[in-house]
Amino acid sequence: MNMNTLFKKLAALSVIIAGFLTSVSAQETYSPTGTYQFAVKDGNSLFLDEYVATPGSETSLNGNAKPSIVFVFGGGFKGGERSHKEYLPWFKMLNDEGYTVLTIDYRLGMKGVKTKGGIGSVKQFYHSVRIASEDLFSATKYIIDNAKTLNVNPGNLVICGSSAGAMTVLESEWMLCNGKATETLPEGFRYAGVMSFSGAILSREGMPKYSQTPAPTAFFHGTADKVVNYGNIRVFNWVFAGTDKLVKIFKKNGYVYNAYRYTGHKHEIADSMVETFADQIRFLETNITRKVARTVDSTIDDPEAPAPSGSANRKEMYGSN
Repeated sequence: MNMNTLFKKLAALSVIIAGFLTSVSAQETYSPTGTYQFAVKDGNSLFLDEYVATPGSETSLNGNAKPSIVFVFGGGFKGGERSHKEYLPWFKMLNDEGYTVLTIDYRLGMKGVKTKGGIGSVKQFYHSVRIASEDLFSATKYIIDNAKTLNVNPGNLVICGSSAGAMTVLESEWMLCNGKATETLPEGFRYAGVMSFSGAILSREGMPKYSQTPAPTAFFHGTADKVVNYGNIRVFNWVFAGTDKLVKIFKKNGYVYNAYRYTGHKHEIADSMVETFADQIRFLETNITRKVARTVDSTIDDPEAPAPSGSANRKEMYGSN
């Protein structure tokens, strides 16, 4: 190999390495476009970070504007961060596909609480879900009131959550459908869609029922999940309805849903936003942007898929496994 050829190969390799390092650096330091305080509650200042769709990305599809994503992080209602580094690659993927992301704080009702089991623990957990939903409604009101500043369409919001955040978005949509939103939202306001990664509804009123048709909802859940139960637990009027039960309710009533059931997988699906991205995009493009009433019920029986990188970092993210 002559020296000219060697220098050319070294130069090409340098470009590749530089590109890789730039990509890694950008991923680790991916910063929000803006940070806004949307409420102060119980002495807690609550903020949202906005990650605007990447300049030049396709923000519409066949003339239909893509929605903005309002994200609620996970952490057992006792930990977690709205812009934890594990979420940033997913935020960037959404931005590159033309979606603006607004990721929010909420009060952590289980933080510092020592649970002893029994009905007292259930009531505290229920309180935690409800105040998180209150905070999501407060963030929603802020987004609506400041839509011009944020450059979003307030009538085109998809709420999305992981684990505790998934419970929050499912609970909030259920409350909204039954006229129980805790903020004064515009008359007739509805979310455009819901995405739940390992979520459930906790009801003290028996099995969840909807007075109005819920927004199209995408469910992602492991069938062996024992952290946020995949099935259904009922004790008198207390019901913990996981994805399997909620899908049955949706199917019975003709509501639109996309269900992705991962056979044998546990709570790692809560952190599998990157690995399940293709199905999210199909849901967002077809059901939300194009408004096609497409229902999917898919069982993925593959122990290797998804293989979420996030699940290895749950202790760092949430303080527990």
